[in-house]
Amino acid sequence: MKDPATDLGSSRASSVPSESHVEPVGDLSRFLNRDLQWLEFNRRVLAQAQDSRLPLLERVRFLAIFSSNLDEFFMKRVGGLRRQLDAGVGSPPWEPLTPLQQLHAIRAKVLDLANLLALSFRTDIQPQLREVGIDFLSWEELQPHERSEAEGWYRRNVFPILTPLAVDPGHRFPFISNMSVSLGVMLRRPGESEQLFARVKVPELGARLYQISGTRRFVPLMEIIEHNLDDLFPGMEIVKVLPFRVTRNADVERDNEDAEDLLEQIQQQLRERRFARVVRLEVSRDSNPRILRFLEDELDITDEDIYETEGLIDYGILNEIADLDVPELRFPRWTPIVPPQIESDESDLFSVIRNGDLLVHHPYESFDATVCRFIEQASMDPKVLAIKQALYRTSGDSPFIPSLIRAAEAGKQVAVLVELRARFDEARNIFWARKLEDAGVHVAYGVVGLKTHSKVALVVRQEGSGIRCYAHIGTGNYNPKTARLYEDIGLFTCDAAITEDVVNLFNYMTGRSRQKDYQRLLVAPVAMKRRFIELIDREVAVQRSGRQGRIIAKMNQLEDRSVTDALYRASQAGVQIDLIVRGFCCARPGVPGLSENLRVSSIVGRFLEHSRIFWFSAGVSDPLDGDFYIGSADWMYRNLNVRVEAAAPIQGRRERERLWTILQLCLGDRRQGWDMQPDGRYVPRSTASLPFDHPDAQGTHARLMNMTLEARGASERLGQDEF
Repeated sequence: MKDPATDLGSSRASSVPSESHVEPVGDLSRFLNRDLQWLEFNRRVLAQAQDSRLPLLERVRFLAIFSSNLDEFFMKRVGGLRRQLDAGVGSPPWEPLTPLQQLHAIRAKVLDLANLLALSFRTDIQPQLREVGIDFLSWEELQPHERSEAEGWYRRNVFPILTPLAVDPGHRFPFISNMSVSLGVMLRRPGESEQLFARVKVPELGARLYQISGTRRFVPLMEIIEHNLDDLFPGMEIVKVLPFRVTRNADVERDNEDAEDLLEQIQQQLRERRFARVVRLEVSRDSNPRILRFLEDELDITDEDIYETEGLIDYGILNEIADLDVPELRFPRWTPIVPPQIESDESDLFSVIRNGDLLVHHPYESFDATVCRFIEQASMDPKVLAIKQALYRTSGDSPFIPSLIRAAEAGKQVAVLVELRARFDEARNIFWARKLEDAGVHVAYGVVGLKTHSKVALVVRQEGSGIRCYAHIGTGNYNPKTARLYEDIGLFTCDAAITEDVVNLFNYMTGRSRQKDYQRLLVAPVAMKRRFIELIDREVAVQRSGRQGRIIAKMNQLEDRSVTDALYRASQAGVQIDLIVRGFCCARPGVPGLSENLRVSSIVGRFLEHSRIFWFSAGVSDPLDGDFYIGSADWMYRNLNVRVEAAAPIQGRRERERLWTILQLCLGDRRQGWDMQPDGRYVPRSTASLPFDHPDAQGTHARLMNMTLEARGASERLGQDEF
């Protein structure tokens, strides 16, 4: 039982204590730089590509993931810093680096990581691919008959699409679209010395690699175009060619507080993003100085924006190699398990939930058979009166959209919150919003001034003489595709206190409710941050009462200064704190006088760790009697202060036991775990001292797959060598 003296009750408890000033220790700021820490996270992603224990094609995939992550980082974070610098806006008080210093530090780290990326591919992965009969080739490496075949394909399928654009007094410099790969070509007329510039865009076809017939030999489309430029410029002498790639700023969001039409404003932002400032130009290391200076002038960039590489201009093309159907070079196929309670196709999900809360863990358990089925079954159930759902990101072929449309056409009350400001998914969300509106669904675009990031769905059902509400509260998006790759948790419940909170939350999101008090849910921005700080401070009170205070929190990233300072205060009081932070963490662990009792670890592997789990001991001896929460929010300022988020308490003992197991597996992971050092570096844990068949040598993902199979009574096991 919990000690009443330390139980704070509902989220209506006292206000947040004022943020105490925690002095820096030595010459260290108490907060690490967010962007530099994110680059350290991406270094851990790159380390997966360098890990010889992983299947070869999975290592290729991690090269592409690393590159894609870096692209998004430049569009969002570097673009924002550039805009901040241009506007003359300095850094906040807690950030010792100016925007210019941050950009210099980012550049140094990116150049180091880019060199590691190129080296890993050229000296490690590419030779290993060749050993197993997969060749990634340059044009020069093709056999004469292979060149002839590639040229024939090019003439039929690529040449008609190409549009060479000259730059001269009669032709302006062309627009270079974001993330596009181009060839800068210097030409001259025979017998003349004047050099002319032309740009050829590499078209965005379905495949960016050409596969030689009957082989596993690949050549990039860009190479084929580059070595057939004579067809585009007949009668001209080609002097030099420079492949290049442009990245533009995507941080063009406006203040939506006064938006008269949010839909129109988001569409305008998308148009502005297309023409936004260039923040990175990628070129090969042996680039022609004349073309480079020309591009620098025309794109209005500086030397600091130019990134020369000895590797590929676009590592995203490696996804086509990683997609090859070679089972022995891939992770063993994993099919998510249907929870035993709903294994039968005829089982009624609502009756299962009435018998007790249902906790599901993806991708170990099926998203399709649980979350998708929840909305689908509700759409067809004649007893269902209303369905409400918040969509932040969903897949292009989302099964939720037809289910919601079907429900509306059947006369059910259907309300959907579509967050139009989900970065890089705005266009898709606008499309779905219009489809839903056309079908008669009530569509809201969110709370003015706030992004809606909560993952909640509500079903209202007529049962007997009254109605009963059923809710799903999750940590991840309503996206069946990412649910196979992202690790997330969802709670199905018909607990009256929680579902009443969900009803009020939807009223807040779709109407003009000013609801601030919730019985069970922690809701941002109205109470979540306050409540989390209260729970942290309660552990301090537990520690001072002579018992051991303890906190374990799992999330994607940690950046909020008030929460971090609360954790520092707790650490200084002796509270033992373990943070499992997959991405960046701005708190410094293990600093004498500041955070000796604070530890930070990170899990990076086959699945992207995405769930948020929070546990507070409450001073009780049995950890299952502590307080457990799952939710959509990281401990970041944006999540806690300017987004609509929801976290739900987990009350059933069986469900708490599952969460506790997940936390302990992550903390004990010697295979995929990394430990953060006080200076922000990460050190990988080692399995060298463990026996080959020791459970901790498998890693969290393999162990959870095995445990899921065992829970279903499956006889086969997945061996450690496969992970």
